[in-house]
Amino acid sequence: MDYTKMSCEDFVEVLASKAPVPGGGGAAALVGALGMALGSMVGSLTVGKPKFADVEADVAELMRQAAELQSKLLELVKRDAEVFEPLSRAYGMPTETEEQKAEKARVMEECLQECCAVPLEIMKRCAEAIDLHEQFGEKGTAIAISDVGCGVICCKAALQSASLNVFINTKWMEDKRNAEAINAEADQILQTYLAKADAIFADVEKRFR
Repeated sequence: MDYTKMSCEDFVEVLASKAPVPGGGGAAALVGALGMALGSMVGSLTVGKPKFADVEADVAELMRQAAELQSKLLELVKRDAEVFEPLSRAYGMPTETEEQKAEKARVMEECLQECCAVPLEIMKRCAEAIDLHEQFGEKGTAIAISDVGCGVICCKAALQSASLNVFINTKWMEDKRNAEAINAEADQILQTYLAKADAIFADVEKRFR
């Protein structure tokens, strides 16, 4: 099922249900896409204004990159659901014999790897979105600067949410070296971009307070 084609009401309803998907990863990707869309809106309100003629080409390029990110994040809503379903089935695999136990362990490890890869990708895309918000804040129209703050804080929330979906899966991986490498990559993104998002938000907020 393509959850991105649902109405907002239907998506929220299925998210609130006991259905295994969509879950936290899909929600994170959607929130990231919404955050990036707010940045794009700032660009849309900037281009075409004589006052911003000197940065119009730059803002247009930012909007192009933002549109790509929005599409990627929406695709990750679907991808997150796709990779979780095999994992949910793997939990129910039989373990009556040693062969069955070994096969379940193998399948589980493969599924956990996939279930880490998608939210890690969401994190990377949210980091890129935060970078774009910084530039929208610098070059975009002041009448929509609050939307830079709203957008970047959505991307921060999406980044943190996606990280939890990485860590819950690495916790159960048998290959601890691989798990530690994935965690280290996620931690590095968090260390850099949580602070950056906070700085962008603070810069926006101080313009009003």
